[in-house]
This record gives sequence, structure tokens and C-alpha cells, in this order.
Amino acid sequence: MEQLANTFKNERAQVLADTLDQAIGKILDYNRSPARKVGELDNRGSHFYLALYWAQALAEQTKDKDLQARFAKPAKQLADNEAKIIGELTGAQRKPQDVGGYYLPDSGKASKAMRPSATLNAIIDAIGQSV
Repeated sequence: MEQLANTFKNERAQVLADTLDQAIGKILDYNRSPARKVGELDNRGSHFYLALYWAQALAEQTKDKDLQARFAKPAKQLADNEAKIIGELTGAQRKPQDVGGYYLPDSGKASKAMRPSATLNAIIDAIGQSV
């Protein structure tokens, strides 16, 4: 995104890049990287925290008022539902997942396996519908 921002003088891309950097910094600061043990944070959980921290950074920045307004509600919803979402994501562990094949997985089955939190899905899907 920084390359896009620099090459095309795109201020919105720069805001997205800067806030993504902030979100990644929080993941590192708070040790929200995937753990190796079952029952602890996995890739799905670390992706939740990336979405949370990025939405918060976008809602807090003041360079792009449209992005700030668009992400204020999702940032609050993600933060307010953190424990519930992490519980749903962690609860999906230890269960075999049928994704329809290793090399050519079924997209519907893979999506169901990788999106086990109805709460998170609703928040993320609402962001996509507001565009």
C-alpha cells in the first residue's frame, strides 16, 4: 500500500498503510501472534486481532474522515465482542474440518472452517456491505 501511495500520490492508500503498520505493531506489542498449542490463539485469532487493531487505528486517525467514520462502528463492535469472538474461534479448535480436499478445497467448506465466529463474520460482512 505504501508503494501505491507513493507511486500514485494516493493519500487514502497512505492512510491505510500507516494504520496497518500501527495494527501490526500492536499485534507484536501484545503478543497476538499464533501460538503453537491447541486451545491458544491460532491464525484465525491473530487475524481477528489484526482486524480489531486496524479498525481502531482507522477510527482514530484524522487524515481521512470517510475512513474514520466508516470504521468507528466496526472498531467498537470488535472491541465490545472480543471475548465472545475469541471464544468462538478457540471453540472451533480440536475438531476435524472437512474442506473438501487438500489441493483443491471446496470454497464453501473452507470458508466455513476458516470463519467459525458468527459474531466476527457479521461485523466483517457489514463493513463490506457499506462500501
